[in-house]
Amino acid sequence: MSTSVKVSFEGSTGALLAGILDVPEGPVRGWGLFSHGLTLGKDSPSASRICKGLAEQGVGMLRFDNLGLGGSAGDWSDGSFSVKVADTIKAAEFMRSQDKQISLLVGHSFGGAAVLAAAGSLPEVAAVATVAAPFQPKHVEHMFDAEVDTILSEGSAEVNLGGRRREIRRHFVEDIEKADLRDCIRTLHRPLMVLHSPTDNTVGIENASEIFQTARHPRSFVSLEGTEHLLTGKGQAARVARIISAWAGQYLDG
Repeated sequence: MSTSVKVSFEGSTGALLAGILDVPEGPVRGWGLFSHGLTLGKDSPSASRICKGLAEQGVGMLRFDNLGLGGSAGDWSDGSFSVKVADTIKAAEFMRSQDKQISLLVGHSFGGAAVLAAAGSLPEVAAVATVAAPFQPKHVEHMFDAEVDTILSEGSAEVNLGGRRREIRRHFVEDIEKADLRDCIRTLHRPLMVLHSPTDNTVGIENASEIFQTARHPRSFVSLEGTEHLLTGKGQAARVARIISAWAGQYLDG
């Protein structure tokens, strides 16, 4: 069992970000930080079920809403990949201030790219796990391919992301186009676990192959057969939590 505690901290833009700390009821093996997908938020099935699952295995987890999502202040369209990475670092600093220094970074989808980029700035992190992550942040452009030229020429456009209309601004597109994770992955210097479904229709399995091939040992790959991108199917996120918990055990500082 675990307990969920509401927390908040200041993000990199000065906006107050809302988080949930999933706290194990028994002994704490270590603490981790979860980064959600592009517009999914801390209460999405992937975020809540993975974090609760890890907490039930003794790994306390912080999950939080990125800028302008869920309970967090600010405007989502002011965000970018760089802001997401900076806020991930801010979240780790918040945990440090609460005497809950993190050992584990877990990122789903776009959040997987963010934790790969953030790890180099967090010396306390001992292990990183990505779930259905793109090899490059630019991959998310496929969700609004038709509007990219408009965004770059006119400064912004409204696009449909996950069933909701959201404004994407030029700085977001320029930021993801210049972001390159190859050096971050190559110089991670941490154990890395890459989890991905071979039938993921949103972020193809070739992304996992490129992350894995770019990374250096120790690295692990787990094929999530029968799992879809959002991990909403029965038991899918819980399975991911069990796999990460078993793998990360030796790297936790609890």
